[in-house]
Amino acid sequence: MTESTPLSELPVAIIGAGPVGLAAAAHVIARDMEPLVFESGATPAAAVTEWGHIGLFSPWKYNIDHAARTLLEPTGWVEPNGDYLPTGAELVAAYLAPLAATPQLAGAIHTQTRVIAVSRLGKDRTRTPGRGDTPFLVRTQNERGEIEDHLVRAVIDTSGTWETPNPLGQAGLPAIGEPAAREAGLVTSPLPDVLGRDRARFAGRHTLVVGAGHSAANTLLALGELREAEPGTRISWAIRGSDPGSVYGGGDQDGLPARGALGTRLRHLVEAGHIEVHTSVTITNVARATPTGTSATHTTSELTVTGATPAGTVSLDVDRVVPTTGFRPDLSFLREIRLDLDPIVEAPTGLGPLIDPEYHSCGTVEPHGARLLAHPEKDFYIAGMKSYGRAPTFLMATGYEQVRSIVAASAGDQAAADKVELELPETGVCSSDIGSSCDGPSVATVTADSSGCCAPAPTGEAAEPESCCEPAP
Repeated sequence: MTESTPLSELPVAIIGAGPVGLAAAAHVIARDMEPLVFESGATPAAAVTEWGHIGLFSPWKYNIDHAARTLLEPTGWVEPNGDYLPTGAELVAAYLAPLAATPQLAGAIHTQTRVIAVSRLGKDRTRTPGRGDTPFLVRTQNERGEIEDHLVRAVIDTSGTWETPNPLGQAGLPAIGEPAAREAGLVTSPLPDVLGRDRARFAGRHTLVVGAGHSAANTLLALGELREAEPGTRISWAIRGSDPGSVYGGGDQDGLPARGALGTRLRHLVEAGHIEVHTSVTITNVARATPTGTSATHTTSELTVTGATPAGTVSLDVDRVVPTTGFRPDLSFLREIRLDLDPIVEAPTGLGPLIDPEYHSCGTVEPHGARLLAHPEKDFYIAGMKSYGRAPTFLMATGYEQVRSIVAASAGDQAAADKVELELPETGVCSSDIGSSCDGPSVATVTADSSGCCAPAPTGEAAEPESCCEPAP
């Protein structure tokens, strides 16, 4: 593509080849446009592969996009049982990898290619005249360090938040010493494979899990199982709240049974004394432990984690810290794009108040599409987990409906873009950190009005937390 290529003939850039990014590409193809997909990982859905050992709370019937299904069916693909709960690895093997390999998508996906900047051709963010009719310039860097510029008609950022976890420390900042501990591997990824590839890092060691969401629960349960096989394994759990019971959720009242069972199993481990719980803790310092004994190389533990509590300072000597503290969006490569973001959760301004976990503990997130996700930058959208900013209550099916609407708008079909429809499972635990309970209808169909706001969803309809579907790929 050259600078003289008409805007309508340029491809649509999609950042990220996770579930929502691949769905976006499928919808672009369905609209007779060309997708150009950039994936920083070595394979499509690389982030999902990293948490492949984790089971989803939502069954297959909520995890397959209809435009993606249209691409898959002619290949002889066999759709999984709609009521089966897959793991992340099964999601990749049975759906995402075959989708990425379809003839229409295989040549459009560029792996090991990171988007490092998005702008407008010849215009920084301060230049306005003719901006909406100017191609986007997407700058990428591949694994060899080679930089390339691409001209596109629209950009859909579905890059997720997996690579930007929240820090352990207070006030949204890293604890003192935390960056060095992460660099040393002593503060791990948010969802390590405790019973699989990472087993040796945890077996016979003392692990501190920090956080009060379903990612924390998954890791604690895996550590509990490891403890049975490796009795020297110790487990500590630190939360900022005063009661771990908020994490247990609705139990058998949860509309997603697998999620209810998760909380029930965790409660049993805590009550049996297998997990040492520290409540009302704000971590302030993470330091390599001081060597003890006669040898300078011998330590009783590898880290000393210091926290503030209402009763005073507490210090925990541990070997590993698992940070299940949520995620935040990476906005650094969008400096030249005109964004309109909620100042609290960093979601699109219209969406932010609907998903703010500070106030929406039971997440009645209205179905929404292109109008609600629009920015001042015409034809630029953030979709998928990243569109929720720092809020954790994202459902994969929500992302599929987002990109269907966005692609319709980009194709000029505003009527289809405005007809936003979403079917969600009934759910009793809507927030990964609060775990309150609600009931209600499982289907919402709304149409956006002229202002881009959707009519309220039925009371009690809720989205899943971050680990129900895709822990921020």
